Amino acid sequence: MIICVSGTPGTGKTALAKALAKKLNAKYIDVNKIIKANKLEEGFDEKRNCAIVDEEKLSNILIELIQKEKELIIDSHLSHFIPKKYVDLCIITKCDLKVLKKRLQKRGYNEEKIRENLDAEIFDVCLNEALELKHRIIVLDTTTKKLRDLVEEVIQKTPKK
Repeated sequence: MIICVSGTPGTGKTALAKALAKKLNAKYIDVNKIIKANKLEEGFDEKRNCAIVDEEKLSNILIELIQKEKELIIDSHLSHFIPKKYVDLCIITKCDLKVLKKRLQKRGYNEEKIRENLDAEIFDVCLNEALELKHRIIVLDTTTKKLRDLVEEVIQKTPKK
């Protein structure tokens, strides 16, 4: 099964993706490592304090990985851009705004980047983009639930092949 875990930065994607990979005995893919290893950074956005990534090249590399592996958990706020035909399930993580703000502050994000990410969460950017691509979606609120409970919720809601 190919599962992508997406959502606004700070909403718990990585913790969930790693726990799911362990529980499902699937390979965990950190998209940030793929970006660095394949030199997909086309520059740096000073205003947003982040790399500019060639999303099409990234998607092609991820598709190649998907075609080689049958059990993958793909972790990134960009993972929902993988075309639907390659993904069995797209999990979107959500978080209460006050909690999310504290998480982003703890990461050292500047106020502008925090505001941008809070706006992305308010407007459900990742969810809406995943819906536009017609993914099969599970939305999980990570604010207060324990990680093991989130993993069990995914397993219960995951369609069987």
